[in-house]
Amino acid sequence: MKKHLITVLVSNKSGVLTRISGLFARRGFNIDSLVVCSTEDEHVSRMTIVVTADDTVIAQVIKQLGKLIDVIRITELDPEKSVSRELMMIKIHVAATQRSEIETTCTIYKAEIIDLSPESVIIELTGKSSKLDAFIELVKPYGIIEMTRTGLNALHRGKQSISSQ
Repeated sequence: MKKHLITVLVSNKSGVLTRISGLFARRGFNIDSLVVCSTEDEHVSRMTIVVTADDTVIAQVIKQLGKLIDVIRITELDPEKSVSRELMMIKIHVAATQRSEIETTCTIYKAEIIDLSPESVIIELTGKSSKLDAFIELVKPYGIIEMTRTGLNALHRGKQSISSQ
């Protein structure tokens, strides 16, 4: 089984997300990551779905998605022909004496400290999921208070787009 990155253009209406996530739930698939946002067209939303499954199962899921009335277009992105990124905000315990260590780590990872308090910092980091995972491992010893991740966002490289297919 491998991770599949599916992008779906859908009508920007209430209930569409429920119907699509329900399709995955009815088939017993866990969605690893789901990002939904509006697009350049106010009537269309873009869903980026990451699912771990074998190729045969994903082909069936894509076929079933295509039967839903509010689905406009579906594509599976090839990791080699697309760019994907994730955003994370992470709050960690940091004593005043450790601030320079954290600043150095942030510089190396191209992360930004976006909030500072006497006992903690909130750091924003964007990149591949593996980069975010590595950063988490590095800051675990300080004590993670809380964190949030957006899930994977992705686009085709070059001129190709989901709307041009």
